Amino acid sequence: MTAKILVSGNFKGGTGKTTTATMTSIALARNGYRTLLIDLDPQANATDLFFKTKENITGEISPFDVTLLKAIQDRNLSKAIIRLDNNVDFIPSSADFSLYPRYMEKIKDEYIDRVQYLDKLINPLKEKYDFIMLDLPPTISLITDSALYASDWVLIVMQTQERSLQGAEGFIDYMQNQVVNDFHAPRLQVLGILPVLLKNGAPIDKSTLTHAIEEFGEENIFPITIHNMERLKRYDVTGVTSKDQFDRKVRWVYDRVTKEIIKRTGAK
Repeated sequence: MTAKILVSGNFKGGTGKTTTATMTSIALARNGYRTLLIDLDPQANATDLFFKTKENITGEISPFDVTLLKAIQDRNLSKAIIRLDNNVDFIPSSADFSLYPRYMEKIKDEYIDRVQYLDKLINPLKEKYDFIMLDLPPTISLITDSALYASDWVLIVMQTQERSLQGAEGFIDYMQNQVVNDFHAPRLQVLGILPVLLKNGAPIDKSTLTHAIEEFGEENIFPITIHNMERLKRYDVTGVTSKDQFDRKVRWVYDRVTKEIIKRTGAK
């Protein structure tokens, strides 16, 4: 089976993209799918969360010797893969990945060749996994262009606020006009829009969600909403845990998200 490559995106920061990428990766693995998360954000928030989670599982702090940028320079991403738990691996990011665009300028003269380069490096990993998740910075850059070009599906993560809705609209427009039309991304499609951090009964949240349904169509909105759960915020400090009913609630929510992803991608 060839991996389905999925990226979570929005041009508005703080929408829950990284949380969605990490929690969905863990949930896919829990449901029996071999999953790899590649952290393409130099801020490395997904990396930090996964290392804390790995420490919870193993009781040990795990150093890593090969950064993502070094693996790219060596043309071998597999050198940077770290096992998190059964069925789930990750490739960590670090601050040096901010130098990726400069490195690509040195080895590729044409921008389109730089955009296509990451896709070629990911290709050898596709036979090893069922899903490859990509976590992105919330900005237009070579990193974003490269990840979108390499992806099969985009899950738009939309916080139910007007600025996040505008960020989602801008992301879809950019994806279609730049990445698909100009860069000729071979497989890229919108998987759907995942509403996050909805506060029950808040008028602005309901208004924004209604606007999103009108703008994108109800069939494109995931029938699951990620509520503002304190336990999710705590994971940034503690890593993902499995201790009590609050952890079980988070697990239940992301299992629902995962089942929707499996259905929409046609995974078996």
